[in-house]
Amino acid sequence: MATNSARRQAPQPDGSVIQWLLGGDPAIRWQAMRDLIHAPEKGVASERKKVATEGWGAHVLADQGADGYWGAGTPNPEWASLQALLLLRDMGLNPTSAEARRAVALVRENVTWVGVLPQDAAWHGNPLFAGEVEPCINGRVVAVGAYFGEDVRGIVDRLLGEQLADGGWNCEQERGSTRGSFHTTICVLEGLLEYERATGWGSSPAVTAARERGQAYLLERQMLRRLSTGAEIDPAWSHFSFPTGYHYDVLRGLEYLRSAGIKPDPRLAEAIDRVASRRGTDGRWLLENTHPGELDAEPGVGEGQPSRWNTLRALRVLDWYAAGD
Repeated sequence: MATNSARRQAPQPDGSVIQWLLGGDPAIRWQAMRDLIHAPEKGVASERKKVATEGWGAHVLADQGADGYWGAGTPNPEWASLQALLLLRDMGLNPTSAEARRAVALVRENVTWVGVLPQDAAWHGNPLFAGEVEPCINGRVVAVGAYFGEDVRGIVDRLLGEQLADGGWNCEQERGSTRGSFHTTICVLEGLLEYERATGWGSSPAVTAARERGQAYLLERQMLRRLSTGAEIDPAWSHFSFPTGYHYDVLRGLEYLRSAGIKPDPRLAEAIDRVASRRGTDGRWLLENTHPGELDAEPGVGEGQPSRWNTLRALRVLDWYAAGD
């Protein structure tokens, strides 16, 4: 249940912030219409269509090469290709649109993993949607593959077998780690959630059970603390970036829970307070703690400047929590 304190820290944004979001790119605008002002579905759908043909979404699509890759000339263009697909998913590119089908078909038919170490030989040359070995990567492949209608069941089965005893996942588990990692766990949870959406809720009890155990991993730790000592794990998790890449932060964790339809409970109160505390006096959130190598999701906006992505994400998390009773 949302507390009175949380309600006080989640006031409705003033009209200028909403208008600022609505005045942005179609990728922001359609989501603000749907999630913040609850506009009629027809208008939301009309705005969403523009992601494929205008602004940021159209720019990302145009950057894909005829060979299916993004990041031509880089040592590992499959990474740029995965990042581009993740960003298009975040923008809400309609997966059934002609533009999406064309882009994804090119990836399916051409893009493969390029290993750089001797141990990579086992998966070198795998198609992108077949995944590789690290769960933090495979979770993101499942997220985009499921969203765009690709068959990723094989990766899902692998992830189910890799869940650790504490409910989390860890990219270091092949090297002996037995404890979950927030970074890896959030990547896998987002992928499993997208897979359940694509295949139908309840269609795979094993996937649902694994996801619920992963959610419990986050909740038991109040989204930011060690279970063993209660100490805060990393203060950087209270500073928000976008895109997040494989990195966890409090806003990303809360966005997952909101998206999964989890009913808020008191264990989230501190994390919600962290999100609310980052709001500026102008009602906006900044782009913070950016991660090298990630694509530019908001052209013209640098670190320390107001971010429509972070403002949109923070506002809908606060709304979700405040409505949780």
